[in-house]
Amino acid sequence: MTVFNASSGFYAEFFVFWVFSGDDEFYSGGSCYSSSPMDLGCLLSVGSNAYPPSKWARISSQFDIRGSSFEQEKKASIEVLPEECLFEIFRRLHGGKERITCASVSKKWLMLLSSIRPSEKEIPKSDDTEMTTGDEDQKETDGFLTRSLEGKKATDVRLAAIAVGTSSRGGLGKLSIRGSNSFHGVTNLGLSAVARGCPSLKALSLWNVSSIGDEGLIEIAKGCPLLEKLDLCQCPSISSKGLIAIAENCPNLTALNIESCPQIGNEGLQAIGKSCSKLQSISIKDCVLVGDHGVSSLLSSASSALTKVKLQALNITDFSLAVIGHYGKAVTSLVLSGLQNVSERGFWVMGNAQALKSLISLTITSCRGTTDVSLEAIGKGCTNLKQMCLRKCCFVSDNGLLAFSKAVGSLESLQLEECNRVTQSGIIAALSNCGAKLRSLTLVKCMGIKDIVAGEPMSSPCTSLRLLSIRNCPGFGSASLAVVGKLCPQLRTVDLSGLYAMTDAGILSLLESLEDGLVKLNLSGCVNLTDEVAVAAARLHRETLEVLNLGGCRKITDASLEAIAANCLFLRELDVSKSGITDSGLAVLSCTEQVALQVLSISGCSEVSNKSLSSLKRMGQSLLGLNLQHCTAISNRSVELLIESLWRCDILA
Repeated sequence: MTVFNASSGFYAEFFVFWVFSGDDEFYSGGSCYSSSPMDLGCLLSVGSNAYPPSKWARISSQFDIRGSSFEQEKKASIEVLPEECLFEIFRRLHGGKERITCASVSKKWLMLLSSIRPSEKEIPKSDDTEMTTGDEDQKETDGFLTRSLEGKKATDVRLAAIAVGTSSRGGLGKLSIRGSNSFHGVTNLGLSAVARGCPSLKALSLWNVSSIGDEGLIEIAKGCPLLEKLDLCQCPSISSKGLIAIAENCPNLTALNIESCPQIGNEGLQAIGKSCSKLQSISIKDCVLVGDHGVSSLLSSASSALTKVKLQALNITDFSLAVIGHYGKAVTSLVLSGLQNVSERGFWVMGNAQALKSLISLTITSCRGTTDVSLEAIGKGCTNLKQMCLRKCCFVSDNGLLAFSKAVGSLESLQLEECNRVTQSGIIAALSNCGAKLRSLTLVKCMGIKDIVAGEPMSSPCTSLRLLSIRNCPGFGSASLAVVGKLCPQLRTVDLSGLYAMTDAGILSLLESLEDGLVKLNLSGCVNLTDEVAVAAARLHRETLEVLNLGGCRKITDASLEAIAANCLFLRELDVSKSGITDSGLAVLSCTEQVALQVLSISGCSEVSNKSLSSLKRMGQSLLGLNLQHCTAISNRSVELLIESLWRCDILA
């Protein structure tokens, strides 16, 4: 017979979860033990162990049905006690062990135990201190534990089990609830149990839980005064009332994230700004009731500590950006996205207000007010800006990029995505003006970039650039790449994925221009490249190249693998998926001792067959990842043999 011991730590909480898992109907409304007098004695001895009824006791009670005597035995069960009496018993339990033991008896007992507030627990007298074990109660407010519930597992009963089960083992510090059980989902009752049993809670995340409203959040505010991080996403029943309670009771709040909460408005943000002086990070997205009044009040009140601000898809105007410009003295990271009511004037004022001297990272996405004029103002006002990202800013052109690059003096990273008015001339001008400190340049889907016309004048070099990423820009061709290679001779990482117009000439010119040696080279999707490029990369950068991606380069053959095997001393990741390599190329690669690949992808290589089984096994001594997906000539049996042999390697097939 297995004896349940509540001192088993995590297993005690797991047992409570197991008893009330699934449809939460195990022992609902009553005890999981028999109601005979013999069993009653076991239940009343609520020590550290609870014993199930013996076989003899069950047999005796089954046949002991003698009229009034049977009725008397039935009434003797502890279950006939009213909840008030059980409450008085439970609140006098000395430690977490006893509470966990009782919580495992029935759902009724569990929910009753979870309803006891810390202030309602009776502290044992000094004469009884020997009955408690060590420092188990002292740990209740430390908040060491993390729990996460998703989908069907998110129920009130499980939250109650967490509240009771974590109190004696460090206390609950972080709780995340994502989704909810459609039949027995999380409600205010479950969140109230957490509030009563987990005063150490410091981080709470609620995602897509429509059944939790202000009542539950108010209980959290009252019961968890140490709360530091609150994340509310798609919580339609929570309004400003709940947020006001958080502001009034949780002065240690440092991070607040609100997304798609239609009932939260300006009043809640005003309360947060007024009472939460330690707030460092705020993120608000798609909240229809949030406007200038709430955002400006929050930013102006909490400006002393606020370092991270993210405003997305809000009905705010130029006024809010002006407030950021005047009060954002401590802001280091700013994200503005989908602000359709903010004009050029708003961004211009934000930059010219001269308060964003501490701003290091700025991201602007889909904001019509971002123009050449406002971009120049931002460059002049944000003198310490190091990271700039512009996405879908359709009114920014070469002139704005040139003015911005001249004004900002400390830029280290520039990223442009779908900025279709920017051309090759603007990019080269930015490289020349930011040549002292710029280390990373990323261009994604910039359709305005066209290949350079022969004879265009050269600019001063950008010797600081280490990373160049140009992805899915169809107009960027070989002539442009040759110019960039001469401008940026110190590149270490190059990503040119999706440039289907690129030819060998442009890549070869770049490879020959680089002085320090490439570490990472990504040419995936450059369908016109041949073995000449791979051979040159292996030969020119043999002592530095660590990652090489030739995925989708259909003209790559075994000659590339032979060059890699002969030259690349430190290559650890190789992708030749959807290429023309065969079994022979893999055989050569596997026989060399100097190449010790950790990741290899040959996905979609139709010429690789079962004959490569031995080659892959030889390389398996160092491989940690192998992609064999869509290799139609490799049988399932061969894959099974590889999985058995390469037990250290993750194999996709």
